[in-house]
Amino acid sequence: MGLVSPVGCGVPVAWENVKSGISGAGKIEHFRTDDLKCKVAAMIPKLDGEGGGGPDIPGTFDPDAVMSAKERRRIDEFILYAIAASDEAINDSGWHPSEDENEARERTGVLYGSGVGGLKTTYEGSLLLDGLDKGGGRPKKISPFIIPGMLINLAAGQISIRHGFKGPNHSVVTACATGAHAIGDAARLIQRGDADVMIAGGSESSICRLGLAGFIACRAMTTNFNDEPERASRPYDKDRDGFLMGEGAGAVVLEEYEHAKARGATIYAEFKGYGMSGDAHHITSPAPEGEGGYRAMKAALNDSGLDITDIGYVNAHGTSTPLGDELEVMAVERLFGEHSKNVKMSATKSMTGHLLGAAGALEAILAIMALKDQVAPPTINLDNPSLETEIDLVPHEAKPINCNAVMSNSFGFGGTNAALIFAKAPQA
Repeated sequence: MGLVSPVGCGVPVAWENVKSGISGAGKIEHFRTDDLKCKVAAMIPKLDGEGGGGPDIPGTFDPDAVMSAKERRRIDEFILYAIAASDEAINDSGWHPSEDENEARERTGVLYGSGVGGLKTTYEGSLLLDGLDKGGGRPKKISPFIIPGMLINLAAGQISIRHGFKGPNHSVVTACATGAHAIGDAARLIQRGDADVMIAGGSESSICRLGLAGFIACRAMTTNFNDEPERASRPYDKDRDGFLMGEGAGAVVLEEYEHAKARGATIYAEFKGYGMSGDAHHITSPAPEGEGGYRAMKAALNDSGLDITDIGYVNAHGTSTPLGDELEVMAVERLFGEHSKNVKMSATKSMTGHLLGAAGALEAILAIMALKDQVAPPTINLDNPSLETEIDLVPHEAKPINCNAVMSNSFGFGGTNAALIFAKAPQA
């Protein structure tokens, strides 16, 4: 598994910070926000201090460790983050077939997506073309790499080229459900025999003037906590007023069990269930009573073959929007029924912000780590719950769990829903 996230880069650092309830939110200072209602975001911690990073701060992102400056100029940041997360996941897996192992490379694929893709490159290229960059002037030449630098499928393309993986190469674009769909679809390619190993996940880098202005215009973003960014993302709380934008990437290496066992791979969890649905209701608002999310979770449960009582933790979609949070709780209560009182469900977006197309991948990894360590990470900022529920929403501090399986939910604009279920790794 691999992560580039606002709460740290690298799975160990990010997981420890999430368990500890540490927020990755901060004030935006690397571009102008004086005319924008939202001036905060959850940013990647970088060496130059952006996002709260620094040379001596664990989990700080070092782009030079991933690619040279020359190479980075040819891609959007979402691709850079995808490569970094995938590099970590591949190294963690120990799967490095050589050039001589052509069949192994042909049986290894990449299924990687993004919700928005190269938005920064698109925005900056438009300014450049119109001569508006750095105070105006004549239009500048557009880079020949601008199109391959912004295309969503180029994340998967770059990963496969970098590692020589010649198997299925595909991308998912389903808004904020992208990362979850990528993992689920990749698992099904393995299940049907199209590959033995798949690198899957999602990446996003949309924290720019255009990204913020667009989401502000559709009234989806938080605007009331510009002076207290760490309090801005507050799922289930009465004072929530919209999501906090995040950025980053998550990647997992999925592998056919006998293939993994034969080479002695470390197995974190078993992929057990995948469910999808469409709300067929509205372009941005979820269906009444969370009906679409319920059907996705129900499909994942059916696919898993597990009993509902096997699942003890849910990583919620929980974005901190006024309507969506409560509808998801209703859907989970409907699915779990009497078992709801035994379930812990947290919204880790309260710390990471909403990574859009990368959220599902990040949260699947956090759910797997919760299963591995038997710890439910907290929902921070849950000071005054807006609803009553038997489900433990894990306010403020992490709590122990005792379960065989976990679920991760992701829902996106357009009414697209995905749910993933992971179980404890089989005993060899």
